[in-house]
Amino acid sequence: MTTTDMPRPLDADAKRPAAKKRPRGATGGGFRRAIAPTTLLWIMACLYGFPVLWFILSSLKPSSDLFSYPLTLVPHNPTLSGFKAAWDSANFSQYFINTAIVCVITTILTVGVSCCTGYALAKYDNRWLKAFFICILATTMLPSEVMLAPEFLVVRNLGLYNSFAGIILPAVLTATGCFMFRQFFLTVPDELVEAARIDGARELAIFARIMVPLSRPIMLTLAILSFQWRWNDYIWPLLMLNDPNKFTVQIGIQSIVGAQNINWSVLLGASVISMIPLILVFLVFQRYVMGADINAGLKD
Repeated sequence: MTTTDMPRPLDADAKRPAAKKRPRGATGGGFRRAIAPTTLLWIMACLYGFPVLWFILSSLKPSSDLFSYPLTLVPHNPTLSGFKAAWDSANFSQYFINTAIVCVITTILTVGVSCCTGYALAKYDNRWLKAFFICILATTMLPSEVMLAPEFLVVRNLGLYNSFAGIILPAVLTATGCFMFRQFFLTVPDELVEAARIDGARELAIFARIMVPLSRPIMLTLAILSFQWRWNDYIWPLLMLNDPNKFTVQIGIQSIVGAQNINWSVLLGASVISMIPLILVFLVFQRYVMGADINAGLKD
């Protein structure tokens, strides 16, 4: 009986190209390169975080332990008496409401005005707009203390002294906000705007339906910054307000400080209480800022 040798099919594994071997030390080299920047970031985080940690832990110490020698980081007998005394000694509930009104209204107006101004400066070619932008940037070169006197005279002559409007209106237009939006809108291709105009869209519709949604990350970033600026503002509200029922948080904290002595436990407790809204705002909105794709929809 004769048999015929048939060619054997090639094994499937033999047809596959040989996998490239990863050179030894490739993973280890990347790990070694990441050690230096990671270590630097941790050092910077510790340098910035240690004073804050000391500040918060000190607010939990009784007054007798704040200046005891040797100084200790962790309180031996933690107490919340400083927080309770701070809340009872000042009308913090009213201060929080006043500051929240000022911060929310100012933030909304600042974001809206800065967005409109930044779009006009970025997408309209006019020499007067360029000169106006230079004037806006010039305001950042002057210390804020220099402009306090003329701003105060203008607000007083307008009849806005001792009112929330006198605090809000001068803080609406900021050079930082205009610059942030202008630089963002410059990255938006002009072809996108021209295509919308060809389709018959009006300028207001282009701005409201195209530009505003694209600038959402910048809006949230400026909103966080503006809220922080207004919450921590001290000099301007101190000049504008003389009614205790209209005081903001920072002026309320200053009222705790006595003329002859300072109760540091109460002052630290009040300062920590004033930080809570800022921390909450950052924790709520940071994921929208960090998780957003700023260049979404901007591909040519």
